[in-house]
Amino acid sequence: MATHVITGAGSGIGAAVARRLHTRGDDLVLHARDAGRAKELAAEFPGARTLVGDLSDPDKLSWAFGHQSLPERVDSLLHIAGVVDLGPVGELTPKTWRHQLNVNLIAPAELTRHLLPQLRLAQGHVVFVNSGAGLKAGPEWSAYAASKHGLKALADSLRQEEHGNGVRVTSVYPGRTASAMQVKVHQQEGKEYDASRWIDPESVATTIVMALDLPRDAEVNDLTVRPGR
Repeated sequence: MATHVITGAGSGIGAAVARRLHTRGDDLVLHARDAGRAKELAAEFPGARTLVGDLSDPDKLSWAFGHQSLPERVDSLLHIAGVVDLGPVGELTPKTWRHQLNVNLIAPAELTRHLLPQLRLAQGHVVFVNSGAGLKAGPEWSAYAASKHGLKALADSLRQEEHGNGVRVTSVYPGRTASAMQVKVHQQEGKEYDASRWIDPESVATTIVMALDLPRDAEVNDLTVRPGR
């Protein structure tokens, strides 16, 4: 039975992936920002373990993890949590920049650092759910896109560093996906939200699980998923 550590399992793509893996009987370790959220996730996914730590404050993750039991084996680490705040460069504050960089880039690096020994032991897989903004930045997307461009760099470096240890690294770049985050983006853009126009989170989950299940003779490095409409 494989063990998967998942961030962002509470909604959207993360929830879809967690449901797939939970249904087939895999062992889940679900990250939660606080004890209350951990309790909710444990109720939603019976038998799953939780790992509590605030991704918006990565400096404190070491302390948080030091008071919990990390899994002894990690077959995959799935970085799916993320935050977005749009705005022109001339109006974005350092607080807004730091929040997105912390959650979208620094926290994934820190969580990966803590779990690398277990990933090496299992010859596991690290999946970074990035974004189309991680490949191309548009107006008012500078802070979010910068965090996602950085996430691509993190994945590319990690892939080369850990290849000899048998650790696979995949970046997934979904286009706009029907999720709570997309609702927020539309509100910030002042646009009407129509979920039917965007990718179903289940479709992105299909691509992620495919990458995880690929035989050991191959790996998916970069995977772009775009709306079909």
